[in-house]
Amino acid sequence: MRYQILGDSDCPLVRIDLMSDESIKIERGAMAYLSNVELEGKMNSSKKGFGAVLGSIGRSLSSGESMFMTHAKGLSDDAYLGIAPSIPGKIKCLHIESDKQYYLNTGAFLASDESVDYIMRSQNVGKALFGGTGGFFIMETTGEGDMLVSAFGDIVSLEVSPDKPLTIDNEHVVAWDSSLDYDIHIASGIFGFTTGEGLVNEFRGRGTVLIQTRNLHSLASSIAAFIPSSK
Repeated sequence: MRYQILGDSDCPLVRIDLMSDESIKIERGAMAYLSNVELEGKMNSSKKGFGAVLGSIGRSLSSGESMFMTHAKGLSDDAYLGIAPSIPGKIKCLHIESDKQYYLNTGAFLASDESVDYIMRSQNVGKALFGGTGGFFIMETTGEGDMLVSAFGDIVSLEVSPDKPLTIDNEHVVAWDSSLDYDIHIASGIFGFTTGEGLVNEFRGRGTVLIQTRNLHSLASSIAAFIPSSK
């Protein structure tokens, strides 16, 4: 994927250059502008026929992602398009390889090569009951190529080692190495009320976790206090 991240660091967008007949996948509604590019909406599933419908519905219900994925195809060798995430924040490219895959939190996907996809992986019951990464499922990347992910605020890389496990607020997690083991639990007390925190992810093993520096739900709660409500 040939891309440039344009704009300031708070509200960037991505310009992607395409050759004739070259295709990429982008999140539904992410297109900002295009030239000599054809857009086509397809079911968000690698399956065909009725299986694609069921797969797309499953992805939407389990991960919060759209049932549809936009495929962008270049119509000439100088085709290009601009895409932008729905919230302000950094954009980062993940280089997906056969032995280097990632788990993604809800809403992180922005765009990818056609050679890259994500599949739904079931979590165990304990994780599913308290999980914010898609309930009973999380997204795991497959294939080889580039994938662009977006975050609210900046993106910071944190390293995990066997002697230094890492606990992160679930709302700040963007993506992590699939080789890491993890567990989701309540921060403290009854649903974290004693510390003001809620659910946290505890990562163990060796690998990298990408986090976002801002919490969208915290912002929404702060704004909600100033919005008049009807009685």
